[in-house]
Amino acid sequence: MEVQEVLKIADDIVFAKTGKHLNHLQEGILRGTWQRQKYPEIAKTCYRSEAHVKKVAAKLWKLLSQTLGEDINQSNFRYTVERLQLSIVESNFGNYYAQIDNFSVCENKSHLSEIPNTEKPNQPLYNQTKPKERLDLSDAPEPNIFYNRTSELNGLSGIGKTALTLQLIPEIQHEFDYIIYRSLRNSPPLQTLQTDLIQFLCRGGAPVPAPAEERAPTGGLPLQYLRSHRCLIILDDIQTIFSSGQLAGNYQPGYENYGTFFKQIAESSHNSCLILLSWEKPREIAALEGENRPCKSLQLKGLGPEAQEIFREKGLAEPEKWSELIDLYRGNPLWLNIIATLIQDLFGGSVSEFLSYDTLFLGDLESLLEQQCDRLTEPEKQVISSLASEAAPVEISKISAHLELSPSALLQAVQSLGRRLLIEKVKQGQKTLFTLQPVLIEYLKNQH
Repeated sequence: MEVQEVLKIADDIVFAKTGKHLNHLQEGILRGTWQRQKYPEIAKTCYRSEAHVKKVAAKLWKLLSQTLGEDINQSNFRYTVERLQLSIVESNFGNYYAQIDNFSVCENKSHLSEIPNTEKPNQPLYNQTKPKERLDLSDAPEPNIFYNRTSELNGLSGIGKTALTLQLIPEIQHEFDYIIYRSLRNSPPLQTLQTDLIQFLCRGGAPVPAPAEERAPTGGLPLQYLRSHRCLIILDDIQTIFSSGQLAGNYQPGYENYGTFFKQIAESSHNSCLILLSWEKPREIAALEGENRPCKSLQLKGLGPEAQEIFREKGLAEPEKWSELIDLYRGNPLWLNIIATLIQDLFGGSVSEFLSYDTLFLGDLESLLEQQCDRLTEPEKQVISSLASEAAPVEISKISAHLELSPSALLQAVQSLGRRLLIEKVKQGQKTLFTLQPVLIEYLKNQH
């Protein structure tokens, strides 16, 4: 039996039991198990921790065991599937009925009446009429750990945009008819994205709006879909459609219609919601947000004590030193994961030995910061270089004293850097001061 055939059967079982298809990690676990891989090898292939893979696998084996009526685990999965008797009965229409012991599968449900009912009484039976698709998270990554973000789920403050959004979905999914998550990491044209959204809504049972006047001027998604149904559309990696070397939020050539699309959804009357996840804020959103406006921004701050979970998972020593590490790297989960790995690899998990060096190690962080800094305009680069040379936060007037920039160019650069989340604002009485995160300061020093 081919692995794709096994995955198809397992997907049918999971869908029948939960109404959800196998996610990427579950598929990876089954594929690796079928190929006789152990958990460490599967974890490496799926880019997940071994502990997380084992946790997801345990739930998957339990689900399969409940449905098939016998104990299933990694050691016996392949043997069990190969042992199960698989019979295929062809119908006049080329459809098939397959029964694996007490599990029944039918393809092309329009001809169910022609298929014999041979299921065993009081045994789990596949629901032969699949429910309409209401949720599509196929583009969403599988989160490893969700660090305590309870406050962010209730308000507008807190890092980990994708993880936070994925944690939010189960809590609010009953509020929406349809939820769809799409990543723009491959920079799809707007029309491609809109076609994909419409296809999903149609599969879910949403009626197709006929009148051409209901269609958006951006060439695609009829607003009638968003008016007649309450939809939640989540778009991740928005920064990929923005240009490098320009101020934050400027679109690449050919992607300007995204701006019109976002603005139209924000300004039109409908029952739906759009969530955008990005390093940079689109200019249209910045102009439309406000306390009583249709757009709200959630700028995530670093983790606090919750970040200690990262260090526990990485096996770092000396918990009394962990808070200093969290402060240095501003509680950014990605940065802390990278640094914790470095500490384990080079210092045997000793945080105090790592901190004893009179420098801020960057390691793999350097390539991440390079990607962001390479996108900056020349005025933005001048501003962050000036801030990196300051010993303390400064007013904007002091920045201008060091640079040969017009007031307009300076203000645009500072505003753009703020939208990229590369500068920090510090309140001192009535004054607003500006500074950089220690990690960025160290990166800029290393460039000279």
